[in-house]
Amino acid sequence: MSRIGIAILSFAHGHVNAYCHQIARFADARLVAAWDDNLERGRSLAEQFGMMFSPHLEDILGRADVDAVIIASETNKHADLCVAAAAAGKAILLQKPMALTLADCDRIIAAVERTGVSFQMAFQMRCDPVNQKMVELVHGGTLGKIGVVRRRHCINFLFHPPTGPTAWHIDPTANMGMFMDDAVHAADFLYWLLGEPVSVMAEIDNVLTRVAPDDTGIALYRFSGGTMAILFNSSVILAGENTTEIYGDRGVLIQNHDDAVSTAMTTPHSVALRLYRRGQPATWMHFPFRIPRSHGDRIAAVPRPWIDMLQSGSAPACGAREGKVSVAMILGAYRSAAEGQRVNFPLD
Repeated sequence: MSRIGIAILSFAHGHVNAYCHQIARFADARLVAAWDDNLERGRSLAEQFGMMFSPHLEDILGRADVDAVIIASETNKHADLCVAAAAAGKAILLQKPMALTLADCDRIIAAVERTGVSFQMAFQMRCDPVNQKMVELVHGGTLGKIGVVRRRHCINFLFHPPTGPTAWHIDPTANMGMFMDDAVHAADFLYWLLGEPVSVMAEIDNVLTRVAPDDTGIALYRFSGGTMAILFNSSVILAGENTTEIYGDRGVLIQNHDDAVSTAMTTPHSVALRLYRRGQPATWMHFPFRIPRSHGDRIAAVPRPWIDMLQSGSAPACGAREGKVSVAMILGAYRSAAEGQRVNFPLD
């Protein structure tokens, strides 16, 4: 088994630090080099993880010992970095969301498909065994026809506004808004579970703060066949429990404790996933999944399946064309909220 050489392109998004801590323990991958346009941040973190640092992107992408890159820059810089990495023949793990515009998503797709490099979106929800089980049960028909899905995805981020190098998260140019930044996780989950939606109606606004362009949003998606999905996302939630409800005509799935707030609020009696099936005794079936100690455990789960994919040459769980779907879903929700009306997909 070859040892995959990995470079980091920007430490702007804090999730990349968790990835680096994990990769440093792998026998089949190693951290080689790093680039960052914030020189102080880049040098400091590259030194911490034992990587060579250069402020010149071409120095990193030109290295023969770099097989793959993790791009964790500000979101509005994703497309340029992906195009450069693909042109250099490097496999890519890209932090979410894919981009802020469909045009930039298309630039990334074109670069990946033109060069044939491996491309994977860094959606930790796709690495979570509870989410994987829910998708398996729905796709396998256990719940029958799905009528309604409700997904809640929350953090308390804006009660402690970011400063310094992390303040880009609340910059409308670098990141658009918190609904784009965070609800994209839940949008990708809905796409993974139900396919592409046909329409959306949404409200997105600041309800408790004025720190970022928005702090809370609710989007109602419709899917072919009539299924409804409610995506609730907020960056100003102090406590919570329920995160996913899936209602079918043959069964119901309830998932608890899957977002940052609810993971931290578990009790000795908390249950990660339970199922009720029509025609069975009137009781919940509990699945034996462990609720992680913190949401950070879920973030740290991203690198291992990515390295396994590169080693095996298998298809990505969420490639470039799939990554564009969740961006379109969020952009459609923003348009609906701004226009006060239903928006149909695909976006024109």
